[in-house]
Amino acid sequence: MKKTFQSEYKERSNEYRNRLTKWSSQPPIVKVEKPTNIARARELGYKAKPGIVVARVRVHGGSRKRKQHGGGRKPSKSGRFFTREKSAQAIAEERAARTYSNFEVLNSYFVGKAGVSEYYEVIMLDRQSNALLSDPYYSKILAQKGRAFRGLTSAGRKHRGIIAKAYGTATLRPSKRSAFRK
Repeated sequence: MKKTFQSEYKERSNEYRNRLTKWSSQPPIVKVEKPTNIARARELGYKAKPGIVVARVRVHGGSRKRKQHGGGRKPSKSGRFFTREKSAQAIAEERAARTYSNFEVLNSYFVGKAGVSEYYEVIMLDRQSNALLSDPYYSKILAQKGRAFRGLTSAGRKHRGIIAKAYGTATLRPSKRSAFRK
């Protein structure tokens, strides 16, 4: 299944293109019945259990364009395109968490890109689900409130620079001041 999805993406098959065309006409955040890439979803903790939901999120990819530069003629102020501090995937997780506020974000994965739009599917857990609260794996995750906003998901840990925690990885982490820049 994983190889089929990868080959569809690489070859830009008709099925893949039709899927992206359909998604572009839908709202930016849509609840999905089942994951598009089931193999990847299972790797990230998805199970077909009551209380686990998948949402597809459309995000603007690429650099952020500032509308109008201001603040004098200093070289630091004259740019128009800026690289985001967070990845598009982390932004997608936050948007899904805001829309479905009674769910907690487990993880997310890339499903497609068309033009300036990137699509991610976000796996979310229902906080009120008894099936998930009784499961020891999911109950630990549900105890972490606001995972997407605090950078506790995989995409969040990546932009915080704490994916690797070994000797020599201190330079990967951003400075304290950069955490306050948005």
